[in-house]
Amino acid sequence: CPFPPPKVRATHPDCSVVLYFQEQEAECLEIIRSESQAPAPPGPRGQHGCLTEWDGVSCWSAVPVGQSRAVACPDILHVFKKSKALIWRNCTESGWSFPSPPYYNACELEAIGSNNDTEAKASYFVTMKVLYTCGYSTSLAALFLAIGIFSCFRKLHCTRNSIHIHFFTSFILRGAAVFIKDAVLFSDESIDHCTMSTVNCKAAIAFFQYSVLANFYWLLVEGMYLQTLLLLTFTSDKRYIWWYILIGWGVPMLTVCIWVVTRLQYDNHGCWDDYTSLYWWVIKAPILLAIFVNFLIFLNVTRMLAQKIRSPDISKNYKQQYMRLTKSTLLLIPLFGVHYVVFALFPEHIGVDARLYFELVLGSYQGFLVALLYCFLNGEVQAEIKRNWGKWQLSMESNVFNLVTQDFTA
Repeated sequence: CPFPPPKVRATHPDCSVVLYFQEQEAECLEIIRSESQAPAPPGPRGQHGCLTEWDGVSCWSAVPVGQSRAVACPDILHVFKKSKALIWRNCTESGWSFPSPPYYNACELEAIGSNNDTEAKASYFVTMKVLYTCGYSTSLAALFLAIGIFSCFRKLHCTRNSIHIHFFTSFILRGAAVFIKDAVLFSDESIDHCTMSTVNCKAAIAFFQYSVLANFYWLLVEGMYLQTLLLLTFTSDKRYIWWYILIGWGVPMLTVCIWVVTRLQYDNHGCWDDYTSLYWWVIKAPILLAIFVNFLIFLNVTRMLAQKIRSPDISKNYKQQYMRLTKSTLLLIPLFGVHYVVFALFPEHIGVDARLYFELVLGSYQGFLVALLYCFLNGEVQAEIKRNWGKWQLSMESNVFNLVTQDFTA
């Protein structure tokens, strides 16, 4: 008795071939199941003909004895060279005959890469993983140190640095999500990732998508805050902090919740990392919106800075401050996510190698760049560290002097 196929689909574009055959097999087994439940016509069983059969490649519909059936080669890219060739099978009294001509002759399989190509590809991905692991580790260390600096020094407690801390946290979540996803999905090489569908892997993907969304929306908050500083110079920025938090953490949470419910209801298959699915737009559309708004904010900020620098009513000192702010803004271009526009509107299968290198390797060091620009190269932070370092040295010298004095008087 045929058993129902597992409700699993491919979870990665590389598994599209497996997905195709799983769907074809599921449809064929459903036909076989319905035929087995239908009442058999009277007469000897051998005269009924050949029942529907799945041969691992194609589904052969039932035909009476003495008739033939023809099917075309599966139309799968990079697997078969021909898709219009026909394969025939005859229905005999002893059952289906062998396919004629065989699949490998009629359809002509594409040449499979040599062992050297396979080893080179495996070595390439291992190198990529080592590079982005080092990048995320470096970024996490720098971000934790930057959060510690902003938290320890009281004079650095302000709305601007509070937004920076949230921004750093989103990068920390993103780096942690990458490590968690690798640990859950790729810890065991014996697991077939094309049929993997567990709660752990779905939760890992959902957490990863949330961290990516939060990262983009805190990039947006940084842009909104910079624009607010230029537009509302004399307005307290504390009144906007909760709106920033709601945008940075709330919008990604709402988006991921909608995406999870949608996948559970309509496409609860695999590990939810199929970027070819239409439901991927539930995640991708808000990211593109954040990138587009951030790009507009960047253009507006650049325009306002240019106007202030050219204005004759502004003193030379103010112009120097605006020039420094302009240089900082130009350095913040990658932080605004403008560079993601290059790949955002292209299909996922175009420029895969360049996309992987850019998003995994270079993107893994983005957290380090953020900590460098916002904290380690921040003049206010450097001055505060020098001031506290001087106070600590004075206190140490004072303690040593007191100890020496006590020993001398004793």
